[in-house]
Amino acid sequence: MIVEDNMDNYELVRFVLERAGYEVFLAVNGRDGVAAARFQKPDLILMDLGMPEMDGWVAAEKIKLDPVTKSIPLYAITAHTLPRDRYRALQAGYDGYISKPIHVQSFLTMIDDAFEKLKGKSK
Repeated sequence: MIVEDNMDNYELVRFVLERAGYEVFLAVNGRDGVAAARFQKPDLILMDLGMPEMDGWVAAEKIKLDPVTKSIPLYAITAHTLPRDRYRALQAGYDGYISKPIHVQSFLTMIDDAFEKLKGKSK
């Protein structure tokens, strides 16, 4: 699942992921992302930090405190690139941090690695 309020950013990430064989769906803000995580139970969540309704920091805390969603891998994908932003995101519960603009190959490597970790946990 991608939680992103900017449709240009969403379309780029969606295109890259679908081209690599992943299924993708969208939530347009943090509040909808929290609800969709509970309902859809995606394998992975990529979430922007700066969004209306509920920002990505608050949404991450809600996802990681909920027993239904806490084990879903959660990655920040954001233009907030200062070291304190990364630290704050990891403190909020993110499992990883991807800076925008994305570098396609390293982005896909990170996503593939996240899914490999998931496979390792399910064995």
